[in-house]
Amino acid sequence: MERRTTTPRPGWQRTVEDQGLIYPLTRHPDGTLRPYWDESAYYVFSLPEVEALEEVVEELHAMCLAAAGHIVRQDRLADLGITDPRLAALVAEAWHRRDELPSLYGRFDLRYAGDGPAKLLEYNADTPTSLVEAASPQWFWMEERFPGADQWNSLHERLVDAWRKQARLLPPGGPLYFAHSAGDELGEDLMTVAYLRETADQAGLATDSISVEDIGWDRLSRRFVDKKLRFIRSCFKLYPWEWLTTDRFAPHVLETLDNGGGTGTTLWIEPAWKMLLSNKALLAVLWELYPGHPNLLPAYLDGPRELASTAGYVAKPLLGREGAGVTIHEPGSATAARQEPCCYQELAPLPAFDGNRVVLGAWVVEGEAAGLGIRESAGLVTDEYARFLPHVIL
Repeated sequence: MERRTTTPRPGWQRTVEDQGLIYPLTRHPDGTLRPYWDESAYYVFSLPEVEALEEVVEELHAMCLAAAGHIVRQDRLADLGITDPRLAALVAEAWHRRDELPSLYGRFDLRYAGDGPAKLLEYNADTPTSLVEAASPQWFWMEERFPGADQWNSLHERLVDAWRKQARLLPPGGPLYFAHSAGDELGEDLMTVAYLRETADQAGLATDSISVEDIGWDRLSRRFVDKKLRFIRSCFKLYPWEWLTTDRFAPHVLETLDNGGGTGTTLWIEPAWKMLLSNKALLAVLWELYPGHPNLLPAYLDGPRELASTAGYVAKPLLGREGAGVTIHEPGSATAARQEPCCYQELAPLPAFDGNRVVLGAWVVEGEAAGLGIRESAGLVTDEYARFLPHVIL
């Protein structure tokens, strides 16, 4: 793994916008606009290195599924903050019927510098973003800058194939809706959903788009409907399950949930069992089941334990995006009490390349390794001001 600098292409901003990345710039707190898509540098991997990482990702995914099964069998959903008995029962049911439910993708965030095993930082298997830039603009960048080279990137083909194979699991009647929140000012969720809809269209599915705020509730039929009062039979939502099950329509979501086999009237993708994988408590369960595994970091739910005095630790809220609420504690620092449930994971500072902190986002589609996206940040926490850099296999 190596970071190399280069000169950005003339007109790069318009180019990546035309390829689907609608926000190539990020507005920083001082009001300045700086590149989010950053092609002033790129990362180089060897083929054996990528092949090894692919094996790690698929092993981690299998371990996560085993941990999810353990949580359900041992009735430990409360450890994930899922304390509503009705919701817990539906999540467990979804897990048991997972082969009947469409499930598309996820993103592992890994600490990796090329000088040791990759370490799992977290797994977002419910609402992962940074997909478009990983699937499209960086592929075309590689074809233009390094014709004949390769890239860890089969995302587009695998997504189209996944929709094609899973079409049989979709309920009949009406299109597959793709929903995002209109409150997303940046446009990242809209962009991601639009791209995923495009992959479903290419797979031959009938689709439509809607904002979450425009989903209505028909009190007479007791069904979710669109603005034209058409029933919403199936919907891919880039809207976290923890929001979907706590907002004011949550009772209707639980009442009408299709958990496989036509058990309800609305099927949501990703399915409810993905709540087991997109919760930081999973990291602690993994460490319980696989202590000392070379691709895991020690993690606990009841406090930092020995980490406070040895390696230091990172306190992560069980739910959250873009590093929100994450705090870093150096070894020997005072243990700060947290009001919200957290996972306490060993501090493994992100590696620095030319002063930039880097995290690998390794994608899985239908449980198989499918691609890589790289984000850089100035600090130890990868937040909304991170930059996306392309990569190439040489």
